[in-house]
Amino acid sequence: MGFFSLMLKRYLLAIALLFMLVPAGLLAQQQGVRVAFVNINQIMEQSPQAEAAMQALEREFAPRDAELVAERDALQELQRRLERDIDVMAAEQRARLERDFRGRSRDFRRSQDIFQDDLNARRNEELATLQRLVHNVILELAQQEDVDLVVTERNVLFANDRIDITPRVLEALRAQSQQRN
Repeated sequence: MGFFSLMLKRYLLAIALLFMLVPAGLLAQQQGVRVAFVNINQIMEQSPQAEAAMQALEREFAPRDAELVAERDALQELQRRLERDIDVMAAEQRARLERDFRGRSRDFRRSQDIFQDDLNARRNEELATLQRLVHNVILELAQQEDVDLVVTERNVLFANDRIDITPRVLEALRAQSQQRN
């Protein structure tokens, strides 16, 4: 009898919850809950701020990248020279060149790692700034258009173009970008 009583209580609780949730859903439908969809990936690819951030990173890191490319080319030339002239070099000269090559290669790898770490850190800073800006623009637009819920592509299987505010977010970002320029 205890098991039957427990099952009956659970059943009645489930029915009570159902009756409480159905009117809430109908009420939301009657009040015209507005849902909007935003494709964050599209915004991050197409906004002028994202393009400006990428160009700024490129300008900032291009000189160091050029130095690394030049050092890589010099090391490749040194390696070719060692391989080509190894038979005609004196043992002392060969040992000196090999030692120089190993030291420069080690320094090059270290410089490459530091460059990559610095680039990643700056890219993350720019991305965080852009994400804050996009978030603020989405919130402003949602408030202006009296939107109750904004969803992104991360958790949506389908979104009708009717509720997609991505073009309006991009438009707002472009307007902000033009105001700053």
